[in-house]
Amino acid sequence: MIEATSRFPGEAECRYQLLCPFPCRNQVVEMFDHAYQNYMDHAYPADELMPLTCRGRVRGLEPSRGDIDDALGKFSLTLIDTLDTLALLNKTAEFEAAVRRVLSDVRLDNDIVVSVFETNIRVLGGLLGGHSMALLLKEGGQHMLWYKDELLHMAKDLGLRLLPAFNTSSGLPYPRVNLRYGVRGPETRTGTETDTCTACAGTIILEFAALSRFTGNPVFENHARRALDFIWEKRQRNSNLVGTTINIHSGEWVRRDSGVGAGIDSYYEYLLKAYVLLGDDLFLQRFNTHYASIMKYISQPPLLLDVHIHKPLLPARTWMDSLLAFFPGLQVLKGDIRPAIETHEMLYQVTKKHNFLPEAFTTDFRVHWAQHPLRPEFAESTYFLYKATRDPYYLEVGRTVLENLNRFARVPCGFAAMKDVRTGSHEDRMDSFFLAEMFKYLFLLFADPEDLPFDVEGYIFTTEAHLLPLSLSTAFLPLLSSWCIYIYIYIYIYIFFFFFFFSPYEMELDDSNFDWSCPNTRLLFPDPAFPRSLREPIRTAVDRSCPRPVEPGLGRPPLRARDFMANNPEHLELLRRMGVSLIHLKDGRVQLVQHATQAVSAVAAEDGLRFMQEMMELSSQQQKEQLPPRAVQIVSQPFLGRVVLTAGPAQFGMDLSKSSTGVKPYSGCTELANAALLQGRIALLQRGQCMFAEKARHIQKAGALGGIVIDDNEGSSSDTAPLFQMAGDGRNTDDVTLPLLFLFHKEGNILLEALREYKEVEVLLSDKARDREAIFKGKALHSSLLKSSKYLIPFFSLCDMLDEEEEDCSPEEERGSSAPSAQPGLMGTEEHHPVGQDEPGQQDVGSRDEPAADGDSSQSMDALLADWKEDLEAFQQMEKDEL
Repeated sequence: MIEATSRFPGEAECRYQLLCPFPCRNQVVEMFDHAYQNYMDHAYPADELMPLTCRGRVRGLEPSRGDIDDALGKFSLTLIDTLDTLALLNKTAEFEAAVRRVLSDVRLDNDIVVSVFETNIRVLGGLLGGHSMALLLKEGGQHMLWYKDELLHMAKDLGLRLLPAFNTSSGLPYPRVNLRYGVRGPETRTGTETDTCTACAGTIILEFAALSRFTGNPVFENHARRALDFIWEKRQRNSNLVGTTINIHSGEWVRRDSGVGAGIDSYYEYLLKAYVLLGDDLFLQRFNTHYASIMKYISQPPLLLDVHIHKPLLPARTWMDSLLAFFPGLQVLKGDIRPAIETHEMLYQVTKKHNFLPEAFTTDFRVHWAQHPLRPEFAESTYFLYKATRDPYYLEVGRTVLENLNRFARVPCGFAAMKDVRTGSHEDRMDSFFLAEMFKYLFLLFADPEDLPFDVEGYIFTTEAHLLPLSLSTAFLPLLSSWCIYIYIYIYIYIFFFFFFFSPYEMELDDSNFDWSCPNTRLLFPDPAFPRSLREPIRTAVDRSCPRPVEPGLGRPPLRARDFMANNPEHLELLRRMGVSLIHLKDGRVQLVQHATQAVSAVAAEDGLRFMQEMMELSSQQQKEQLPPRAVQIVSQPFLGRVVLTAGPAQFGMDLSKSSTGVKPYSGCTELANAALLQGRIALLQRGQCMFAEKARHIQKAGALGGIVIDDNEGSSSDTAPLFQMAGDGRNTDDVTLPLLFLFHKEGNILLEALREYKEVEVLLSDKARDREAIFKGKALHSSLLKSSKYLIPFFSLCDMLDEEEEDCSPEEERGSSAPSAQPGLMGTEEHHPVGQDEPGQQDVGSRDEPAADGDSSQSMDALLADWKEDLEAFQQMEKDEL
């Protein structure tokens, strides 16, 4: 049984009552294509895609995000990070094309400071993973036959550029390095740091060892081993735990809190995986020592809480970060399945409550940090648990991940990170690891062995999910001295005689006997219901600690900021229940202020806080792009361009600053009887009652080629009020293509008076006044303004904006003797989302007062001309100020 409808390809097919993984596998491929193709179409060769604005993120051209930007090195990060994902998903042609692009377009000698950690796991790991896949395909004899280790040469070049960072007395690397100049000298703009995170220094060994063994040069592996040795020596000897941040010169712990999440996570991961890849028992011994302390002090099933390394029984904090979601997968690799099931189930229940795993959450499973940058760690653990248990429950978990990504993160240009999991708001960000890891683990979760182009059992996954072949363990081995060989022979002979003379049934077995082996999950879980029995208490505990809040008596979702209308009585009542009050300002705007103590319940107060956060986000988005004023210029006689009205822009629709001709209406005043008469004309609209974007869509659908919205707040003027920008409605407004401008009440009345007085009025809508000198002399407009184009718009005046007893304004030859009367319904009213915030915690939204009167129609033309002159001078001054 499947759901009848779906929003995305493959979604419905994925919803079998008895889970069938293959349709879900196809949906994973479709989602990957959506993300990858949008990166290639809109962002490449930039490092990452900005999916909300459909452009690439280039470091230095976008506002700095701090340390996050250290991953960007102008080396087409996302493409390199995605290479082996293309191969795994059977996209051989795309993989080959991507490799050719990397070889022809990517340069590594950029004068830019990058993170050693991020560059190692994403770029060096991506190049090595791509090299491994290229070799595999070449061996198949059908693809990549031209390949001659070019990606490996690039990887070696990058490795040499990272090596200067390891030039410290401790062997721990500097956290950053200049790709061209290294870490020494003023031109590097780095090398002054003293601290680094444990994971940053301890997550090098897989990539550097693989590079050494691929190239035969041991220098890379030696540096990585030295860093790991130093961290091991600096562990706290009583607790056998490591801190989060360490001084790279002295080895002193700067931050002494210890956990398995951010700052430490992949250090533990690489100790175990280095043993798997390289076969060195030393790494496993160290991991087992650390793991025993983790389970003794940090693990409080199902929680994993940070502790102090010197006082491991003392918690360091009461919340967990989302990066620890990798740990159940590592426990599967270790063979400790039971706590992996318990912790994973806790993470899944938190995910179901918030759609995604928050960046941090408290011990009672509430949101601590609300962001979610589409991290793949939870999907990674889901895959490893399914592989270990074959429990179809984990297919259901994977399907939930797919659905949430499609429902909440998918946007037209890719997938956008969540800025707040509580509100569903987005961030203009799609990190490279989303393509490198998320789709790889989800595809493996749903794929059958025959769907895979190679056996993944022969590879180890790096922390960025890059594939390194296990055959590297024998690719480069240091020579053993003769006395070492004799010792190994002696040990093997001893073990042989021990098992020959002593029956294994007479030996005492404990857990230490199995530290060097992986468990048989069929023996661990002979009853298929046993994993479910482990999960059920966790689910109950999460539900009890963090019940789904519903305000008593409402039984419906809370009010969202994008849906709010200030003239809707039901919305105003919901605001009151949430403790939010509405304050009307003199300029027509309103402020929203929340007082949690005035809410009717704690749940309503929480809804109010979420509503205010949404409002502030909408406001900040609109304030990011402050547009200059626009002009409404009356060009027909007797004005001849001398009247220029300052108009506010819209944050959607046609950009008048990019139009060389402006929007010039044709003379004519007709009576509106139906939508057909609006075609090819400009609509005159009154502010209020609905969204600006909705108004624009209505007149655009009717065939209008432009619109002017007049403020209904009597007395408002561009002389005294700040520039007003008409915002969208919180949704995509790419469908609005006509220009829409805003006039305050005073300027709007000038236009209305001109209509009353002269009946036929031509106006020019543009970013600034055009060809005024020619117009002043009474000459014809410049030919560029009169050329037939989509910017020549006949003006439409709405007679019902005037008094009802006003004489019909349609020319006699146009309307005839039986002209239909004006339709007030086509005089759409409009409203806007918030555009500014006057005080912290107070949110501006547009005024929704009742329409004001039209003004005194008997105002003398002398007074109007005086106002026009003032407006013209003011607009000329604004042009000089480049507003």
